[in-house]
Amino acid sequence: MGKTRREFTPEYKDEAVKLVINTSRAIATVARELGINEASLGRWVRAFKARNDTGETGFTESERAELLRLRKENADLKLDRAFLRKASIFLAQEASDTSAKRSN
Repeated sequence: MGKTRREFTPEYKDEAVKLVINTSRAIATVARELGINEASLGRWVRAFKARNDTGETGFTESERAELLRLRKENADLKLDRAFLRKASIFLAQEASDTSAKRSN
């Protein structure tokens, strides 16, 4: 049977890359200590170095994940706001209809 594929959060990847870069330890050593595949950690480190060597001021993996989360939350809040606007208009119309009936 095959192994189940593990998924790592962007924050975890960033921390693993920082261990390699900041401590100047070998990728193999850090990968063994963390219990992850050496090739995976090597890809993460290469991607990090490529982003930083090109002068790209892009986001880290954790910042990118937070940006996606915030965009989703923003879209949800816009939907909520639109619903509440429509509900308030409906209730205002109901109130004016009711008061018009009472005055007759």
